[in-house]
Amino acid sequence: MTSLGDLLTPILPDLSLGGLLGFCAGFAVKKVGRGLIFVLGALFVVLQLLAWWGFVTVNWTHVREVAEPLVRQGGEQGGAWLMKVLTANLPFGGAFTAGLLLGLRTK
Repeated sequence: MTSLGDLLTPILPDLSLGGLLGFCAGFAVKKVGRGLIFVLGALFVVLQLLAWWGFVTVNWTHVREVAEPLVRQGGEQGGAWLMKVLTANLPFGGAFTAGLLLGLRTK
């Protein structure tokens, strides 16, 4: 009778590598996402200052009409697209996904 250790030994390198790479990818995606949020917020502040000083006029109603469908579509399809890209051709996709989720949850 074979033990659990004997069964896991051949796939353990794939599981550990997948988990490690997934964690690193999740951590990087989280940091890049925070950077993009910072840039977007800073851009908004600068745009509002320029509007306040009278350099530009912003039609926020039109901005909302253009942005809402893009944001909704991006939210629905963005996560699925990212996972498809990150796990393409990986034999250890399950371990990678678990590591990715763990990396996204780190502080």
